[in-house]
Amino acid sequence: MAESSRYSCCFSTESVTFVLGLAKQKQRKVLDLAEGISAAPQSIGDFQTTDASGRAIENLLIEEFLFTYWIDHATREVQITEILKV
Repeated sequence: MAESSRYSCCFSTESVTFVLGLAKQKQRKVLDLAEGISAAPQSIGDFQTTDASGRAIENLLIEEFLFTYWIDHATREVQITEILKV
C-alpha cells in the first residue's frame, strides 16, 4: 500500500524537455534525484527565490543538477519548474 503522506513529483514542460535531452543513464539519475526531493519536501533548498506571485521557490544543487521547485502542500506535490546542468 502506498504511503499516504508521500508527495509526488510534477514536472513542467521545460523540465521534461531537459530530461528527454539527456542520455538514458542521466535521465534515470535526474528522475531518482527528483524522487528524493519529493521524499523529503520539508527540506530546505540551497537558496530561495520568489516568483511573480510571491511564492517561495526552492533551488537545490544535487550533484551536477540544479533543481528549481515549489511545494504544493494542499495537493501533496513537488512542482519542479526547472532543471539545469551546472
